[in-house]
Amino acid sequence: MTLQYRTEKDSMGELQVPSDALYGAQTQRAINNFPISGLTMPPAFIQTLALIKQTAAKVNMDLGLLDSARGAAIVQAAEQLIQGEHAEQFPIDVFQTGSGTSTNMNVNEVLAHLASKISPEAVGANDHVNMGQSSNDVIPTAIHISSAIECQRQLLPALEHLAETIESKASACKDYTKTGRTHLMDAMPMTLEQELGAWALQIRNGIARIKSALPRVQKLAQGGTAVGTGINAHPDFAQKFAATISTTTEIAFSPNDSFFESLSCQDAMVELSGQLKTIAVSLMKIANDLRWMNSGPLAGLGEIELTALQPGSSIMPGKVNPVIPEATAMVAAQVIGNDATITIAGQSGSFQLNVMLPVIAYNILQSIDIISQTSLVLADSAIVDFSVRVDNLQQALTRNPILVTALNPIIGYAKAAEIAKAAYKQGRPIIDVAEDMTDIPRTELEKILEPKHLAEGGVN
Repeated sequence: MTLQYRTEKDSMGELQVPSDALYGAQTQRAINNFPISGLTMPPAFIQTLALIKQTAAKVNMDLGLLDSARGAAIVQAAEQLIQGEHAEQFPIDVFQTGSGTSTNMNVNEVLAHLASKISPEAVGANDHVNMGQSSNDVIPTAIHISSAIECQRQLLPALEHLAETIESKASACKDYTKTGRTHLMDAMPMTLEQELGAWALQIRNGIARIKSALPRVQKLAQGGTAVGTGINAHPDFAQKFAATISTTTEIAFSPNDSFFESLSCQDAMVELSGQLKTIAVSLMKIANDLRWMNSGPLAGLGEIELTALQPGSSIMPGKVNPVIPEATAMVAAQVIGNDATITIAGQSGSFQLNVMLPVIAYNILQSIDIISQTSLVLADSAIVDFSVRVDNLQQALTRNPILVTALNPIIGYAKAAEIAKAAYKQGRPIIDVAEDMTDIPRTELEKILEPKHLAEGGVN
C-alpha cells in the first residue's frame, strides 16, 4: 500500500507527515533526525508525560488560565494515553535531543490532535497542552514521577516478595547443617538457614536503600520552566501541580526546594540508580551461590537441586541448567551497566540543564523493571521449591578437616593443624584422627565437633 501524507507546519516551515499519524511536524522532524537505535521511550514514561499534561490542564483551568472546553478535552485525551492507548504514536528514538524536547512535543502534538477532536475550539500543542511548562522542567519531572511510581507499585512489592520467600525457605532449612566456605574452600559449619538469612537481609537492606532515596526522587522540577526561574508559569502552579498529582498517584510529591537544581542536575536519579546497582550486586551474589550449590549433579557441590525447567543442552541429553540464576545474573549485569550510563549522563549538567535526560529515563526505568521482574522469577521459580541434598551435605561435613578448629582452645593451633592435615591425607573423618592423636575421650569429641553445635558458635 502507498503511504499517504498530509502537510503539517511548525516554526521551521512545512513538513510531510503520514496522514494517519496523530503527531505533527516537530515529531516528524525528530523521526527524520534520529534514526539511531530503534529504541523508544518506555511506556511508563509516556504515560507519565500524559499524566503531567493532564494535571497541568487541571491546574491551569483552576487558575483561570485555560478555558474549560480545551482543558477538559486535554484531560480526556490524556486519559487515553495514561491507559496505554495510541502507543504506536510515540516512535522517537531514545537518542535524541538531550532535553527530551522531541518527546515532550510528541506528546503535546498527539494530545492536541486528540483534544481538538473533542473540543469545539482547536487545541494547540504549545499554547494549550504545554501551557506553563517547558521541556526543561517537564522531562525531569517525568523522570522523577515515573521512577517513583514504578518503585512504589512494582519494585518494592517485588523485593518484598523475594525477601519473604527467602525467609520462608530459610526457616524450612533450619535443621540442615552444611560446610561453610571461604575463598571457595571448606570452612566451619553453618546452617542453610544462616546462609539464606544473609541473602534475605541483603534484599531487606536493598528495600531500605530504595526507600531512603525516594524522598529526593519525589521532589519535582515542575514549575521551573526554561531555566528554573518559572517564566510563563503562574506563581501558584508548582504547588498546585504537586498537590494534584500527589492526590492522583497517592505518592507525596512536592516542588523541589530549588528549580535550578532540578533542571541543572539529575543527582536524585544517580542516587537511585546507585541503590538499584547495589540490589543488582546482591542478586548477582545470590544467583551465583545458587549456581554453585546446585552444581553437579555428580561432579559439583550438589548441595541443592533446583527445579528442572527446561532441557539444558541441544547435544547432551538429560542435561539441566540453572537457567533462573543465570537470567538473574544477566539482569544484574545489565543494571550495573545502566548505572554506569546514568552516572555519565548525570555529569552532563551544562549550566542550567542536564542534556542527557532521555537516556537517564530509559535506563532508570529499565533497571527498575527488570529488577522487579527477575525478583519475582527468582523467588517463584528457583528459591521457593529447591530441594536439599542432605546426603551430600552430610558426606562433606563428616570429612571436613576444618572442624578441628573447635579444638584450638584445648590443644592449640599447631596440634589442630597437624590433625587436620592427617585427616585430609588419610581421607578419614576428623573425629577418628583426633581420637588417635589426642587424649580427649570420643564422647567429648562428639560434643565438641558436632556440626550443628559448631554452627551455633560452639557455645556449651
